[in-house]
Amino acid sequence: MDSIALPDITRWSQEFDLSAKPWVLVGKGPTFDQFKNVDTSRYFVCSLNHVVRETPVTVAHFIDIEPVLHCQEILEQNARFVVMPYHPHDKCKVTAKTLSDFAEEIPALKRLAEQGRLIWYNLDSAKPHGSSPVIKARHFSSACALDILARCGASRVFSIGVDGGASYNDRFSDLTGETLLANGHKNFDVQFRDIADVLLNSTVCFSPWGVDAPVKVFVGADEAQMAGVKVLEYSIKKHASISVEVQPIDNKHIPIPQDPANRSRTGFSFARFDIPRLCGYKGRGIYMDADMQVFRDIRELWMWDMKDAAVAHANHTSATGRIPQYSVLLLDCERLQWNVDEIVRGLDERTYDYKGLMHEFCLAPGDEKQALLPEGWNSLEHFDPVETRLIHYTDMNTQPWVSNHNKNGNLWYKCLREAINEGFVSTDFINQEIEAGHISPEILVWAGLPDPNNYAQRKFSWVAPYTRFAKSGVFVERIKARLKKSPVIRRFALQSRFIASLRRVIGV
Repeated sequence: MDSIALPDITRWSQEFDLSAKPWVLVGKGPTFDQFKNVDTSRYFVCSLNHVVRETPVTVAHFIDIEPVLHCQEILEQNARFVVMPYHPHDKCKVTAKTLSDFAEEIPALKRLAEQGRLIWYNLDSAKPHGSSPVIKARHFSSACALDILARCGASRVFSIGVDGGASYNDRFSDLTGETLLANGHKNFDVQFRDIADVLLNSTVCFSPWGVDAPVKVFVGADEAQMAGVKVLEYSIKKHASISVEVQPIDNKHIPIPQDPANRSRTGFSFARFDIPRLCGYKGRGIYMDADMQVFRDIRELWMWDMKDAAVAHANHTSATGRIPQYSVLLLDCERLQWNVDEIVRGLDERTYDYKGLMHEFCLAPGDEKQALLPEGWNSLEHFDPVETRLIHYTDMNTQPWVSNHNKNGNLWYKCLREAINEGFVSTDFINQEIEAGHISPEILVWAGLPDPNNYAQRKFSWVAPYTRFAKSGVFVERIKARLKKSPVIRRFALQSRFIASLRRVIGV
């Protein structure tokens, strides 16, 4: 039986209001110098390991006992609370000893315990104690500390010194040969995946110091593309080491141009021009189409150097023969005083046409618009494991939710399975989208998931939603021209279920 009874994080959070102030989570990384800019009267501070020796903190968090021993002479003075696992680690390995056992051995911990300032939590590297929440053991302590703060009620957390790379700030150079990457990892980069794992299941708002959050991602979509939106959202948040807010947008409140040739080709084409207003003409905004999937931390895109541009888009240098698209955009909303009603009026007054607006992005002339983003942030129907940050399933007839003939569709199906297994997307939602005819009745089979309702039996009567674009005169003429121009395409069209249904609509 433990000789010293200690409170766990649940009891502690009931007595200490973690939401009373925003938090700063401070590590030993190169950006530690930014901490001097923090007005600590306005923030709670959580230190990682040896950081507590440099500054007073609200919480000193440790997993291993070694840094406690290093800091024991200053610990009581600088830490209001010390938070550690019920079974602390020793040299990166879990011990059989409890935190109470160590408190009996280390005078500083014993005095903290007697004052109710030593708090424990269950780390899943050991058998859980009691009914206290279990924190997942991760590669580094930053994600564990963030998880604890989030579970205990913190609503806003900034980080300083929680960096990638393989070095400490000079203030901790004396520890380089002793503790730097002592757990065997090559660098600290993996902690960002751990942080993303915490954020995926949390409502806490987290970002590096000085970086706006949440990241505001606006997704162009109509009602038939909500499954795409949800999988895209999951793919973003799965990798995001910064909090993200995803908002679908469409053309419903936007005027319709008088000339049919200038009208939106989708139900959301013009919605991207409303993003600065939606952001209050402040900060940044990101635009994406719904037919996309992300494979990289969106923090990279959000913090990209825009130089002197107001609109940053992806560069297209590959020999794919595809037309560059303004379908992934990083926007400086303060500089873009766009009014979508006035933009449509410009179409009606022939100040510009649809091509100039959408294909040339004439609203951002000259250097206001720059191809600053790597091509991998808008990879058109192409996936490279190293370079692709975002794949764009831009060919409507092979998008993975309507066809299993996309050469990269397995990536989307895997993401869908993960989203369902994580509880991010419900099977009820997928069933509703199938019932509405928005996605293929075979999608569960394609994704390797159970099909208890036998939806796949409907495959011969289902017509993909993208055939709605056949109502567009521009689209009809384009399809007719291709069918007449190429006998090969025409023969294929006559044998294709998709084109067959399209032919019925457009009369060819």
